[in-house]
This record gives sequence, structure tokens and C-alpha cells, in this order.
Amino acid sequence: MCVCGVVRTCGFITREEYRYSAVVLRARFEKNRNELDMRKAKELLRLGEDELFKGNHTHPIKFPESPGGVAYERYVQSPDWTLDYWHPAEKAAYPDYFARREARKTEYIEFWNKQYGGPDAGKKTDDHH
Repeated sequence: MCVCGVVRTCGFITREEYRYSAVVLRARFEKNRNELDMRKAKELLRLGEDELFKGNHTHPIKFPESPGGVAYERYVQSPDWTLDYWHPAEKAAYPDYFARREARKTEYIEFWNKQYGGPDAGKKTDDHH
């Protein structure tokens, strides 16, 4: 069911029908724009949510990689910190990569400490508390 009340069986709507429905919906919003009575506003919201629910398709289109899609999070990228838990024998298979990685980690820690201060930057000198 469209916003304007036209029943659709195939789900196809032309641009003109869509635009007409959008204008009718905008007019309905504008009619209740300055509603100050919260009870009436809450009832209007409930009616709008009910209309939205009734207008939903029974089998909505979901893109494969979108949440709810068949391929959502199929290929999960593991976080970088998991490489820190590799066994030294596993790391020995890729010595150049892990040597460069350790150097970059050291550079990043130095950058962080320079930019935001080290781990002791926020501590007070007196032991009041």
C-alpha cells in the first residue's frame, strides 16, 4: 500500500506516482508540524509507525553485503593485534614483514606519546587520592 492509499500488487511504482505520494506525505507532515499536545503527537507517531509497518514488503530486498544479507560479514577481516599472538615459529616464516611491523609499531607509539603524552601524562604528582 502506498502512502497515498493506492494498492500495489506488483510493487512497481512509476516516478509520477512516487512523486505524488511524496507530496501527499509531505502535506500530512506539514499539517501536524506545530502540534504541541504531546498525547496527540504520540498518537500520531504510533499511527505513522503502524502505517509504515503495514506498508513494508513481506520479503524486502537486502543487498548481500548489507546487514541481514546472505554475505554480511562472510569474510571477516581479523584485527591487526591478532598478529601479536602468533607463535615465534610462525613469525619466523615471514621475518621481513614482522621486522617492518615491529618498527612501525615503535614509530606509532613514539608518535602517540609525542602527540598525546605518555602513559603517565595524566597522573598528578601528589598522592592526594
